[in-house]
Amino acid sequence: MNPSPLISVIVPVYNVEAYLDQCLESIVNQSYRHLEILVIDDGSTDNGGTMCDHWAERDERIRVIHQPNGGLSAARNTGLDAMSGQLVMMVDSDDVLHTSAISTLLDLMSNHQADIAVGGYLPFTGGSPQWLDRGESAQIHDYGQQEAILAIFYQQGLDHSAWGRLYRASLFDEIRYPVGLYYEDLAIIYPLLLKCTRVARTSQPLYGYRQRENSILDKFSPKRADVLNIAEGLERQVLQQGEPTYLKAVRSRLLSAYFNILLLSSQDRNTRHDDLVDRCWNGIKRLRAACLADPSVRLKNRIGIVASYLGRDVLCKIIGRNYRPRP
Repeated sequence: MNPSPLISVIVPVYNVEAYLDQCLESIVNQSYRHLEILVIDDGSTDNGGTMCDHWAERDERIRVIHQPNGGLSAARNTGLDAMSGQLVMMVDSDDVLHTSAISTLLDLMSNHQADIAVGGYLPFTGGSPQWLDRGESAQIHDYGQQEAILAIFYQQGLDHSAWGRLYRASLFDEIRYPVGLYYEDLAIIYPLLLKCTRVARTSQPLYGYRQRENSILDKFSPKRADVLNIAEGLERQVLQQGEPTYLKAVRSRLLSAYFNILLLSSQDRNTRHDDLVDRCWNGIKRLRAACLADPSVRLKNRIGIVASYLGRDVLCKIIGRNYRPRP
């Protein structure tokens, strides 16, 4: 790989004028300078579109593309279609990067001959992340393809988030995010990993993940059930491919989705979601015996499985205690 490759940074923007300056400032101030910054104004109705144009006037590396609102996936896809970098990174427009985020991920990718380099993330609210200098003590993990797939679907050490990682741009050849779906990153992580040989991860926090009130993850909507359609589709795909090892892992992830959506939908006080509750409950009953027998299934799922044998209402009370949706 070129020691100083052009890196495309894709930033979808929609009605985030309060956070946009901080996000773009963190990108243009990266210690690694050879960047192409693609800012996709996805039909913003606030001052965000104008702010994007002003940033392009200040830094020649920024290119702004204005388009009608199509959602996060559509905006990312526009960036993927327009990019010319050898590597690509996704940054959500209300989040921020550590100054050395891109250079650290590039070194990680080069040192481990990886196709994807993943950094740690630091949740924050309000002003700015309180970065800690943990570079020297950061834990590095090098995954082969199978190990990475299992880690993601067993939810052990890796997740499927689109942001906070550096990809070889060629991974996205013929792969795009599904438009109109939540959990769009889960939908494409498996085909992306099938094109990888190695994934490297550092525990060093490099990505500031802003936690906002009224975000998608803070409230229930039937659209949250997209995760069930995606995970059930993955189950069918892996079953057809005859991959028993991956099938166990995908079913563990699907079980997590059933637990989460069952809890959220059953606790919605404004609307009844009987069909969705029944779908999740039936899915849990279908998968629980096999997942309980799988030693790789995470402890949280195993607790949920045991609770499920006590009945649906008891299950919701047990898994609802201290529950927090993950990013």
